[in-house]
Amino acid sequence: MDQLLTVEEAADALHTSARFVRRLIAERRIEFVKVGRHVRIREPALIAFVVAGTVTPMTTDTVKGSAA
Repeated sequence: MDQLLTVEEAADALHTSARFVRRLIAERRIEFVKVGRHVRIREPALIAFVVAGTVTPMTTDTVKGSAA
């Protein structure tokens, strides 16, 4: 079974506030698990959120191609 993180643990992993993670949950922007009244975030879901938001750097080919 995957590691289940609390909101505070997920915030620590992202180096953000717990309020930001709660907003992600409320807006359904991150996958989460309800355990009774508690909300938990699976570690792979947290990694998937980070990967989905990752922007690749521009290369010289990209810069030359878009400027021409």
